[in-house]
Amino acid sequence: MAETPIRLGMVGGGADAFIGAVHRIASRLDGHYTLLAGALSSTPEKARASAEALGLPRSYDSFEAMAEAEAARDDGIEAVAIVTPNHVHAPAAKAFLKRGIHVICDKPLTSTVDDAEDLAKTAEASGALFVLTHNYTGYPVVRQARQMVADGALGTLRLVQVEYAQDWMTGPAEGKQAEWRVDPARSGGGGSIGDIGTHAYNLACFVSGLTLEALAADLHAFGAGRTLDDNAHVMLRWKGGAKGMLWCSQVAPGNENALKLRIYGDRGGLEWVQEEPNHLWYTPFGEPKRLLTRNGAGATEANTSLCRVPGGHPEGYLEAFANIYTEAARAIHARRLGQDVPGDLAYPTIHDGLDGMRFIDACLRSAQGDSAWVAP
Repeated sequence: MAETPIRLGMVGGGADAFIGAVHRIASRLDGHYTLLAGALSSTPEKARASAEALGLPRSYDSFEAMAEAEAARDDGIEAVAIVTPNHVHAPAAKAFLKRGIHVICDKPLTSTVDDAEDLAKTAEASGALFVLTHNYTGYPVVRQARQMVADGALGTLRLVQVEYAQDWMTGPAEGKQAEWRVDPARSGGGGSIGDIGTHAYNLACFVSGLTLEALAADLHAFGAGRTLDDNAHVMLRWKGGAKGMLWCSQVAPGNENALKLRIYGDRGGLEWVQEEPNHLWYTPFGEPKRLLTRNGAGATEANTSLCRVPGGHPEGYLEAFANIYTEAARAIHARRLGQDVPGDLAYPTIHDGLDGMRFIDACLRSAQGDSAWVAP
C-alpha cells in the first residue's frame, strides 16, 4: 500500500511494558502507521517520561484528555492502540469510539461480560473499526489450516483439542509486571483462563469454524494466596457434534509459551505448535503425515499472502502480530476512501472479543457449580 501512514495513538504500554513494545513493533513493521500521541501510563509523570523516551510528539495525562484533544485536531490520530490492564479496555475504547477513532485493543476484550456487551453496542453505533489483537490468528500456516478445514480437507470435524501451557507463575509471580493479573478488580474474574485461555479458545474457534454449545470447567489456583485461577481444564461440546478439551496453565514447569492446536475429522487431522510456528502437520487418514511450511511447497494463498520472506527464513510472533496490524491498516485505508472493508480480511473483531468474554463467564459459572455443563 502506498497510502499515507495512519496516524496512531496508544493508551498504556509505557516504555518498560512488554506488550506495549510488541504493539509498537507490530504497528511499524510494514510501515502503515506513525505513532504520534499517547497516554502511556495511569501515572502522569510516568506517562510523560515514557512519551519522551519514545519520542512521541504529544503526551497526555489521561486517555479522556487524549481522546478529546486528538478528535479536535485536524491532524489528530485516526486509530488508537489500547494496551492497558483489562479493566481499562472498555472505558478507554468507548472514549475513542464515540469520537469516530478506530480502536485496536489487546485481549481479553474487557474485565466483565456486562462491560463487553456495553462496549459492543458502542462500537456498533460508532461506525468505527474495532480490532482485537488475538495475534496467533496472524500466523501464515494458521491461516492455511483454517482454509483447509473450511475446504473440507479434514471432512466432518470430530475433535478439537487446544492447550496453552506456561510456567512463569509456578513460584511467586506477582513482581513480574503481573500484579494486576492476580487482582480481580483489574483483571476480571478469570486468571489463566482470561489471560491465555482466551487465546487458546479463540484459536480453536478461528481454525475450526465451530461454535461452542456447552462447556464444563475445573478452575484452580495453586499459587499461595491467589484468588484467580492459574490452571484450568475445560471440556468442550461444539455445535454439530464435535467434542474437545482446552487446558491452560501458568504453573506447568518446562513450558514457556506452549500453545498447541489439534483438529481431527473423519478424513484427516491437523496439528500446530506455536513454538514451531512455521510448521503445520497434516495427516490425511490412512496416509503418511505431511509437513506443510510457511511460504513453502504446498502453501496456499492464505499462507503466502501473509509472508514477507521466502520459505526457510523463519518468521514468528512479531510478524504474526504485525499481520493483524497490517490487515487493520487495509480496513482503515478503505474507510478513508469511503469503501467497504475488504472481504478477505480475517482479523479478530469486537464479536470475537465478546465471544471470548462469554467463554470466560461460562467457565466461571461452571466452576462455581462443581464443573457443571453450562452454555456460553
